[in-house]
Amino acid sequence: MLILGIETSCDETGVALYDSERGLLADALFSQTDLHADYGGVVPELASRDHVRKLLPLCDEVLGKAGCQRADISGIAYTAGPGLVGALMVGGSLAHALGLALDVPVLGIHHMEGHLLAPMLEENPPAFPFVALLVSGGHTQLVKVEGIGQYQLLGESVDDAAGEAFDKTAKMLELDYPGGPRVAALAEQGREGIYRFPRPMTDRPGLEFSFSGLKTFTLNTVTAEKKADNWSDQTRADIALAFESAVVDTLVIKCRRALDAADCDRLVMAGGVSANRRLRAALEAMAGKRGASVFYARPEFCTDNGAMIAYAGCQRLLAGQRDGERIVARPRWPMDTLPGLSEERTDGLV
Repeated sequence: MLILGIETSCDETGVALYDSERGLLADALFSQTDLHADYGGVVPELASRDHVRKLLPLCDEVLGKAGCQRADISGIAYTAGPGLVGALMVGGSLAHALGLALDVPVLGIHHMEGHLLAPMLEENPPAFPFVALLVSGGHTQLVKVEGIGQYQLLGESVDDAAGEAFDKTAKMLELDYPGGPRVAALAEQGREGIYRFPRPMTDRPGLEFSFSGLKTFTLNTVTAEKKADNWSDQTRADIALAFESAVVDTLVIKCRRALDAADCDRLVMAGGVSANRRLRAALEAMAGKRGASVFYARPEFCTDNGAMIAYAGCQRLLAGQRDGERIVARPRWPMDTLPGLSEERTDGLV
């Protein structure tokens, strides 16, 4: 099957073509970072309108890169959730319109399942089962994965996710949008040991996360340094490093516990925060000590992209799953409710 993948869950328009035998043929991505930068975050209405403007041209661009025609497409996968409902509707509308015109099956894909399966696009993909750390936007989750659609939630954030904490810390440090990469870049200039931030919920058993308290601790530190007239570029860098180190250590501790709890030696890291170099190095060090392996996608496939949706869609379309006539857009969608490949789709998906 030749699958067209469409990703429009938030502020990036992603399109890709994935062939079930030849693999990824082409992909294209347009980021709305500049569009939302003046607002310090994503404006949903602007995001939806920009998806409308960019999506069809990107589809044509990807077809051109792959040397294919629209008539060659044998299935279409689009992000059906979770995400911004208006943005989801743009991708779903185009997917269903093309599917109707080309008379090919269409399937709504779970955004986080796409992230989880993104490392499968690499030359050395992980084998099932594995433990997955999903750190993308508003999600920080640990999941035991027995196969596609066979997900057991081990733990998740009870308040702010890691990505949200990065974004909010960026604002405290007077950094531009998007915050996460800016904090990581600033942390490279920080000095070790100047500040010591807490590692939340690591002093008790369990696999849940909480980054709200760490965010508050960061805010209190920033406020105190400003009050003491100790606010400088170096101070900002030192705080950025202390914050990033706290997040990384917390994620590593929880991942080690999850591998032990699942009796597994394979860890998949996926989502935007998985591109963080300090986190990758720390997880690889932890895994190396216990004889485990860490898998992740190349940096361009850590953030939202069409390739991950095309791959996930290909696996489910090959299994015979497809949408009904209704466009599916689910702003909230627990991943552990997804069916396996051999099961029927429900809740509007058949």
